[in-house]
Amino acid sequence: MTPSPLLAAAALSLLAIVPSASAQTAPPAKEAKAKTKTLAIVLFPRFETLDVFGPVEMWGRLDDYDIVTVSEHGGVIASAQGIDTVTDYSFEDAPQFDIIMIPGGMGTRTEVNNPVMLDFLRKQDEGTQYTTSVCTGSAVLAKAGILDGKKATSNKMAWAFATSQDDDVLWQPSARWVEDGKYVTSSGISAGIDMAIALIEDIEGREKAENVAKVAEYLWNDDPSDDPFAVEIAEAD
Repeated sequence: MTPSPLLAAAALSLLAIVPSASAQTAPPAKEAKAKTKTLAIVLFPRFETLDVFGPVEMWGRLDDYDIVTVSEHGGVIASAQGIDTVTDYSFEDAPQFDIIMIPGGMGTRTEVNNPVMLDFLRKQDEGTQYTTSVCTGSAVLAKAGILDGKKATSNKMAWAFATSQDDDVLWQPSARWVEDGKYVTSSGISAGIDMAIALIEDIEGREKAENVAKVAEYLWNDDPSDDPFAVEIAEAD
């Protein structure tokens, strides 16, 4: 016997309002853990692209850190290779960051003489967990006086420029990266990736650092003293 149209409609209505067994027993979706800390990349015109996005690729897997960008005036900043990046903050509206990193690039030749940049870095450094740099970013930190009495390194291809910014820095001519307390500086360009993974090890452990490198299919140079681009410094008379 064919059911009447009224009975069929009633059955469909019941199905619509009664959840299925699978829906009733499915566990609630887990909410993503809110990140409570902030890692900021300082941008400026003609920054070196890999100095920024190499470390960002690795740091993006940190559990408790949002990654943001900051520049003097905010807005769009073009790298030395012509890649435009929209910054999240200007110096004026930036909060205190937990970790700050300044990259290198040809633009550092201008930024070492930019008092607004130097003052911003000094103020941020007062409250950071880590203050870091890649390549000639350390030249800017040095010019700001942040690295006085600290061990640091820089791009070996721009060694004279970087080290001329501050004689009070304990410059390390043979180092892939250098850690001195909360200050972490790396050699040129690709060395920033090794430094970034080393910082992950400091924050979340060796296993996490190795896994980040593996996921990226990156051969991590985990020995900061293994520097194939080291420069030789003549002994003083």
